[in-house]
Amino acid sequence: MLGVRKKVKLETERMTLRPPQHSDFRAWAAIRKESKAFLEPWEPTWAADHLSRKGFTNRVYWAQRAIANGTAVPLFLIRRDDDALLGAITLDNIRRGPAQAGTTGYWVGHPYARSGYMQEALEAVVHYAFTTLDLSRIESGCLPENTPSRRLLEKCGYKYEGVAQSYLQINGRWRNHVLYANLRHDRRGRTDVV
Repeated sequence: MLGVRKKVKLETERMTLRPPQHSDFRAWAAIRKESKAFLEPWEPTWAADHLSRKGFTNRVYWAQRAIANGTAVPLFLIRRDDDALLGAITLDNIRRGPAQAGTTGYWVGHPYARSGYMQEALEAVVHYAFTTLDLSRIESGCLPENTPSRRLLEKCGYKYEGVAQSYLQINGRWRNHVLYANLRHDRRGRTDVV
């Protein structure tokens, strides 16, 4: 099983999802910088070195270790037509034993938002989590007012489970999050909260 996780590469209709590489730095820094105002309301405050080469290098090494250890699967969304880096998705906090669970988080660059790329990516990661990694539960959370993210999660089979108070620091403030979960063998009906 560990060997499978070391060579993670998922193919969707329009994209290749693969771990970040050192050669992605310029494209990653450019799309993050261009999309800063779009992403800022939904993300933790960026560190001073967020867009630096050193910060990115640390990110790549973390991704390699996480995949090798089976604790996370960080992937970049690469459009096959032109090799454009569109965003990223991570299956993180993978827990084994009786839990068999993980947490998804994602972002997409502003120019590529609302184009179906993240739905394509999330569906591929969910399938990979349930079939290859044999997880039973995948969780995700977002700010209550992030309607596009809530709709995305629901389209991809996640169901609303509740609210976590002061769940994460987003843009410098502790914020409540709505929690969703996708179960491999889900017998719950639709929740359509949004």
